[in-house]
Amino acid sequence: MAVLAIVPSPAESQQPRRSYRIGVLNEAWQANHPTVQGLKAGLAELGFEEGRDVTFDIRFTQGNRNITTQVAAAMAGEALDMIFTSGEAAMQAAFDARPTIPIVFTMVGDTVIPRLTRVGPNTRANITGVSSLNIKLGPKRLEILKTLAPTIHRIWVIYPAADATALAAIRELEGAASRLKLEIVSRPVWSTEEVARVLASVRPGDGFLAPENDTFDIPAAMLETSLQSRIPAVFSTALWVRHGGLVSYGPDYYAQGLQAARLVAKVLQGTRPEDLPIEGADKIDLAVNLKTATLLGVKVPRKVLLRAETLQR
Repeated sequence: MAVLAIVPSPAESQQPRRSYRIGVLNEAWQANHPTVQGLKAGLAELGFEEGRDVTFDIRFTQGNRNITTQVAAAMAGEALDMIFTSGEAAMQAAFDARPTIPIVFTMVGDTVIPRLTRVGPNTRANITGVSSLNIKLGPKRLEILKTLAPTIHRIWVIYPAADATALAAIRELEGAASRLKLEIVSRPVWSTEEVARVLASVRPGDGFLAPENDTFDIPAAMLETSLQSRIPAVFSTALWVRHGGLVSYGPDYYAQGLQAARLVAKVLQGTRPEDLPIEGADKIDLAVNLKTATLLGVKVPRKVLLRAETLQR
């Protein structure tokens, strides 16, 4: 008996693919911030091809936190499936401008997350993401800097005024500083000009603990002063060590974006953000710039050399 095989035409066999549009909001200085690059790479690994399955509407404020709210408000009228943010200010601005849209964040400190993601006593907002564990890692950064530069006695912490993450981090730092016989000099600032005035006050024997976010270009200003005035500085990510910073301890920006891509994919496929756990960064690296150590007259102990994942020469 003959069997008739019915083969669908190509047009019938290919179902239309849904294309998603992701808004991106951060304080970066250019569109290809490492967290965004990591997000794109992670989504590509999961089968989301840029231009076919997903497109990106990228907004960045070049370190100007004062206009983040305005940029977020401008995004509120766009047809977006979700918003991806880097930093607390961007996450909060996105939520305030459009509280009903799913948000996936990176580069947000650990202890401040519960406050930012609650819309009621027992209700979590439609937000999830990857915490940089910035507050938790702060004391360890102090310890590493003191190990490399044992003669320092004051640590400057410059941060955007009213930054809740920074305020919480300083409380954690003060306890560790006391054990290490260090003094924390914390300075809230409102502008890049104020950052420059504060940095003019540093002197030999001081050190820097740079913030995570790019607000007012504080990390870059600290890096420049560190190299010019030979002030030891510790950063939150290896990006700054590759640019000449002495040492960093924390999650890589790119890795945070890569990790967040899994959450983004689940949200795009229908999972509610509030049903996904907020994750801590799963890769914490120690990086040391040996050339900068020589410039600053810092002898890197063998135990640090052996432990470092990245040695910039």
